[in-house]
Amino acid sequence: MDFKSIDWRALQRYTSPKAAGDLNDFLEKLPQTAGQTVLIAAGIAWASAAAIGLYTTVQIQSLTELRAELKDVQALRPIVPSVRDIPVGTNEVKNFAATLVETYPGLNIRQQGASIHITSNSTGNFGQFREAIGHVQSGGNGWRVSVDRLCVGRECKQNKLAALLKVNKVSVDKPR
Repeated sequence: MDFKSIDWRALQRYTSPKAAGDLNDFLEKLPQTAGQTVLIAAGIAWASAAAIGLYTTVQIQSLTELRAELKDVQALRPIVPSVRDIPVGTNEVKNFAATLVETYPGLNIRQQGASIHITSNSTGNFGQFREAIGHVQSGGNGWRVSVDRLCVGRECKQNKLAALLKVNKVSVDKPR
């Protein structure tokens, strides 16, 4: 649609001073031509629409404030990296277990995957047993040793001293 195709004379008819009088006459005669019931229904519909519009405006305003608060809270939340355990290579654990066997001759020390199993048939080797566990705890660079099983004395079924130590390395990953 372009401006050349607009009928400007028809628009002048709606903007003339007589058009305002015609609108006034129409509104004054409306109750007689439409009836009071229709006008009341129209008034109720307009009032309902206004109430819904006001309610929607208030809810949108509170939602906007809530969204701003949520962004502020998320901005204050610290970025925490994730920490996970990675099993140490079996060759590294095997070499370390070999040095433990030489250092603590009274104990039975064997490597099982990324774990070290330390046992003894006598509680008289408790000093060596305790030191061997401490040695594993401070073993390799970046190791995180967890005690999977530990029993001493009468609570052990086969050996008087037994410990199964799992050896992992700590990996710190970027936060998600």
